Amino acid sequence: MSPGSVALCLLLMQTGVYGFNIELDLEFLINIGFQLISDFFRSKAANQKHEDITQRAILNTTLQACRALALADGKDFTFPSQPFTAKSVAAACRAPKASKRFRQAIEFIQRRNRLVDARHVSDPEYHFDNEKFAEGRRIITGGLAIVKASNKEMNFEAARERLGEITHPLQDFYSHSNWVELGNTLPNTNLIKSGTSIGNIAALGRATCRSCDGDDCTNNILEDIKQENILTSGYFGSSKPAGKCSHGGSFDKSKKIEPTGGINKDKMSSEHGHLHTAAANMAAAATSELLEDIRGAAGDRTFLQMMGISGKALCFAIDTTGSMSDDIAAVRTVTSSIINSKVGTEDEPSLYILVPFNDPDFGPLMRTTDPDKFKNAINSLSATGGGDLPEMSLSGLQLALTGAPPNSEIFLFTDAAAKDSRLLSTVNALIERTKTVVNFMITGGGLFRRRRQIGNDQQQQQSRLSTSDLQLYRDLAQTSGGQSIEVTKSELPEAVSIITESSSSSLVTLLQAARTPGKAENFIFTVDESVKNLTLYITGTSVTFTLISPSGVSQQSTNTTGSLITASQTVGNFKTLKLKSEVGLWEMKMVSTNPYTLKVVGESSIDFLFDFLEASEGLFGGFDVIDHRPRAGSNGTLLLTVTGSTSATVTEVVLVESSGSGNVNGNVTAVGGGDFLVQFSRVPSEEFVVLMRGQNINSSSRSSGTFQRQSTSSIKASTVTVTVDDTNRVFAPGETFSLPFSVKTSGAGGNFTIRATNDRGFTSTFPSSLVLDTGGSANGAVNLTAPVTTTSGTDVTLTIEAESPGGADTNYLVLRLAVLKTVTDFTEPMCELLSLQSNCTENCSLSTWTVSVQVTDGANGTGIDRVSLRQGNGTMNTSLAAGNENITLVSYTASCCSPDVELLVVDGVGNVGTCSYSVRQTSTSSSQAPPQTPTAAPVGSFSTKAFQSFLLCIVITILGLNLPFEMGIN
Repeated sequence: MSPGSVALCLLLMQTGVYGFNIELDLEFLINIGFQLISDFFRSKAANQKHEDITQRAILNTTLQACRALALADGKDFTFPSQPFTAKSVAAACRAPKASKRFRQAIEFIQRRNRLVDARHVSDPEYHFDNEKFAEGRRIITGGLAIVKASNKEMNFEAARERLGEITHPLQDFYSHSNWVELGNTLPNTNLIKSGTSIGNIAALGRATCRSCDGDDCTNNILEDIKQENILTSGYFGSSKPAGKCSHGGSFDKSKKIEPTGGINKDKMSSEHGHLHTAAANMAAAATSELLEDIRGAAGDRTFLQMMGISGKALCFAIDTTGSMSDDIAAVRTVTSSIINSKVGTEDEPSLYILVPFNDPDFGPLMRTTDPDKFKNAINSLSATGGGDLPEMSLSGLQLALTGAPPNSEIFLFTDAAAKDSRLLSTVNALIERTKTVVNFMITGGGLFRRRRQIGNDQQQQQSRLSTSDLQLYRDLAQTSGGQSIEVTKSELPEAVSIITESSSSSLVTLLQAARTPGKAENFIFTVDESVKNLTLYITGTSVTFTLISPSGVSQQSTNTTGSLITASQTVGNFKTLKLKSEVGLWEMKMVSTNPYTLKVVGESSIDFLFDFLEASEGLFGGFDVIDHRPRAGSNGTLLLTVTGSTSATVTEVVLVESSGSGNVNGNVTAVGGGDFLVQFSRVPSEEFVVLMRGQNINSSSRSSGTFQRQSTSSIKASTVTVTVDDTNRVFAPGETFSLPFSVKTSGAGGNFTIRATNDRGFTSTFPSSLVLDTGGSANGAVNLTAPVTTTSGTDVTLTIEAESPGGADTNYLVLRLAVLKTVTDFTEPMCELLSLQSNCTENCSLSTWTVSVQVTDGANGTGIDRVSLRQGNGTMNTSLAAGNENITLVSYTASCCSPDVELLVVDGVGNVGTCSYSVRQTSTSSSQAPPQTPTAAPVGSFSTKAFQSFLLCIVITILGLNLPFEMGIN
């Protein structure tokens, strides 16, 4: 390491000390440093990409949030070993069962980051090319406002989507501009702050570069640009203004125009690749800074929910018509039991969602993190009204599917048919898109008495759910991987208790099958040593079976107390069997002529995620994840990620047709990091599931290391595709948003039916049909109007469907739009010290100190939304000033043994400020010496310089090792 680097490191260590608690965060920063060292050694010859930078920042910031919560709760916190992974971070956060959701959240953010290159390759503002600094900053700050508003409304999927999109231009700034060449050693904090100066930007007519000396571009930026600290970036495309720098690289035609060459630092081989390491490190620090700002605005618990470090959501959709009083009473009882048994455990729900529905109404969706509020909402439900017999069950389910996090489990209670069956394809699309399990609890399957309130008289009428009514619910349950449980009202409490209490955050599916009509069939499944609480679910009537264990022991359905079945329960058409956990290959011989379903589940940390891919149409090629059904009949590519194990390898991936009529085996290639690329010669035309088999290398033997997992939700391929151009997808309350879309078919043409629905009930217009030629396409547009009363931060899920002539083939596109009021408040809240009183002595445990602070958000601010403790274990109280609601008064009292406090203050749009105060007692050698006067050190706004400085100091130290660290930004 050079003496200059040492001096710079020491200089950085002294920067921005005030207002930052080094003692509190030193362990965390040291661990970040070790993580960076580990990353360097692991990526000696590899380019560091957007995805890697994003993941490292997420892991580090998540650990910081978990550590802060642990310390606030008086608990110890232990950092995981290096390198950090989603699994190790989730375990350190005391949420090991959340590792799959955490990994999924990271991958979703990474994917949205990567899509910027595919969708905005020709938009320079998304890459800070062409000196588009103001425009690029607007993308970041506008997206940041959406992230904060979405988190405030607990719309975490929308927040993650926008977060991924803004991390890309933020990271590109350091690779595509000359920020690093100007000698800057810290990130440009003002990129995430509106109304501030990004820097001294070069005028359009000012020359910034000279031609490179052959292939040597290390000195192509003009000396006066560096001396005057002028900010510029490379131009990308086929032309540029005279004298300007080019981006460079193989796709940039402007690099051949004088001045030739380029200044990008995307990878080590780029024109300015000698500065790639510095640019990558600064991009990583800037991403951490962005995440810290989001964390401060949201609070630690909400931030962790956004990142998936949380339990599963508990989601009920309940029919509230007159005949459902018994059902609602059962739900009340079971809800209290579930919450009381799971609060404080790993399986405690992180989110509670309730959607009532009847006829003609449904909703509103109630979403809370408070179990008591959820119980109160359930208790306040009343069964009244109803009109005609069918109810708006699919409308309620649609609202629940869009309001719940992906991979949730929804329980729908009804005793009536779906009046809104027109939404069937929409609901199917949402189930496929969100991979959510839906369980139907039906108490109207047979003859029953249904009460209706008419005036002051109760009319009793006999009714029956027809076979087709029941089949609609059964089909939806099968598609989602759930159950359609049909019981009497008296049996409902037992059925609900069985299905909900067996739900676990670490539940995995080993096998699931449905047969309509029923037939005799043998099913096999592999149980590995990680699987606990092995359970079989069977729905259907007149079903018999023979269960055979790996050791050859068999047990008949007539004997439910044998050696293989440890417990069993039967309620209505629903049977559950608890099995002893024996490792190896099991066999289940099913016999019935009636429709039946079979599902085998257990608790395990090992599971998988998957997405179908298609060839990218972007400039840089590769693959993009598709947001719709894969193309039927053609070859297909799937990206599969194993979660919960760093040593597992995938040996087989099969597309299993749901009817049982056929399978398609894939060709599996490991691509590193637990990811596997699977290629199929064809994608089945009928509904199918994904079955994975593999080996867990750490197992004691090869046979015991074999594992099997299956996707819960089914997938259906299509010859139709629905696409939209990437747009801002943000509109204000009272505005109409127009979204153009295209429909394309690889099959026969004709008149295609178009449907567009949204979960908020916003007024919309769209063409009811489009005419397509064979193998052709057509365009349309959806116009959506948000009422003026719409809450800022509301997300709208828009589903666009195209159905082929005759209805045999359908595809969809599910989009999230954001409704956001224009943000004009960009200033941080400020603190004013009113008083600081102390009676601190050398014996700190016998004395206390108190500080009083006045917090405001300025004359044009949005007001104080939240004040919390970032440091300090004393008692804080807040109140509004008498006669002035724009002023918040804060009082804090603590033991003199805890002499420091840091308040975190957030305003209505998520601007974050902090203020720190300290009382110190100077020690003396004489017991007779008078006490010293306490001092206060207020800080009005949050400074990230200390964090940046320590982080980059470690990075600079590593640079002395001369290890390549590449961004590989396309």
